[in-house]
Amino acid sequence: MKEKIHPDYHEVTMVCACGASFVTGSTKKGDVVKVDVCSECHPFYTGKQKHTESGGRIDKFNKRFAKKN
Repeated sequence: MKEKIHPDYHEVTMVCACGASFVTGSTKKGDVVKVDVCSECHPFYTGKQKHTESGGRIDKFNKRFAKKN
């Protein structure tokens, strides 16, 4: 590997908008990195994700043009 071509990798503290913080490695300069969403407040990880039950195109077509007896 070539020397002195890689960015400086160091530990930083990630601070989320919800108030949670954790330490991780990053190449971004600075000791603190602010993020909008983390695993503690993201809807997918907290189980608060909303599922929309939408039918496919074929189902919508069949419902729209179904024969009425």
